[in-house]
Amino acid sequence: MMSRENHGWQLVLADLSLILFLVTLTALVNTSSESTASVTRAPYVAPAQALFRPTLRGPSLPEWLAEQPRDPRSTLTIIAQHRGEDQDVMWQDAQLMAASVAHSDVAVRVVITKGKESDLYASLAYDEPDSQ
Repeated sequence: MMSRENHGWQLVLADLSLILFLVTLTALVNTSSESTASVTRAPYVAPAQALFRPTLRGPSLPEWLAEQPRDPRSTLTIIAQHRGEDQDVMWQDAQLMAASVAHSDVAVRVVITKGKESDLYASLAYDEPDSQ
C-alpha cells in the first residue's frame, strides 16, 4: 500500500488543472457577454402568468391588473404588433395602455414590433430585467 506522501504531486496537479479550467471558463463567459452586449437583442418576455387583451365588454387594463395577484418580481409588458402602415396608431394605443397603469406598483414596459397582423395585448410575467 502506497503512502499519502507519494500522491501529493497528483493532488497539486489536479488542483492546478481545476483552477485553470475555472479561470478559462470565466474568461469565456466574460468574452461572450461583451461581444453580445453590442448586439441589439429582443427583450425577453417570459411565459405569461396572466394575459390581457382589450375587449369591448371586458375590464379595462387597470381593473384587470388590480385583480391579479401582487408580486414585486412581475413585469407588465405591453406588446404592440403593427403591419407597418399602422405603426404610429399602434404605438399611441400602447402608450395609452401604459399610461393607464402608470400609477400601479407594477413595472411596465412597452415592446413594439412589426408583424403580419396588428395586435395589442399585455403580458404579466416574471421577465428578465432589461439591462441598461
